[in-house]
Amino acid sequence: MWNLSQSILSRRDDEDPQNNLLDDPEGLCSLSPLQRLYAFAACLVAGLVCMFLSLIVFARPIKFAVLFTFGNVLAVGSTAFLIGPLQQIRMMIDPVRVYATSLYVGCVILALICALWIHSKILTIIAIICEICALIWYSLSYIPFARRAVSQVTIRLFDTEI
Repeated sequence: MWNLSQSILSRRDDEDPQNNLLDDPEGLCSLSPLQRLYAFAACLVAGLVCMFLSLIVFARPIKFAVLFTFGNVLAVGSTAFLIGPLQQIRMMIDPVRVYATSLYVGCVILALICALWIHSKILTIIAIICEICALIWYSLSYIPFARRAVSQVTIRLFDTEI
């Protein structure tokens, strides 16, 4: 905390610009590898608990959507503790998965809009189904050739030609 107050409040022009809090990667968030692992596990478990609790309130789609989406975002965001938030953002906007990321984020926003603003139970359930599919597609982008394999299997299953 002392570094934060010193870097923000008492910076003079004659000081070295390299000596501030934001340029120091260890100053802002210095977690040991074990602490990062604990934070990852805690965030992941909290996300899974929220998703499990959302199943309990499934009869109330609005509460279900909010809990499920919050748990979903917590679970996906938990990996930021392992690789760092900037690296995770770089990986999410990588050309290989930028469309999957956009689809996932769009479905999360759509589910929250349907639940919190529109208050439509049917649209909320549809948005949650789309969110789950988008999360699966996004997760498959981290496994080499997984999306191509799923696409080929889906085409073969739903091909109507004889």
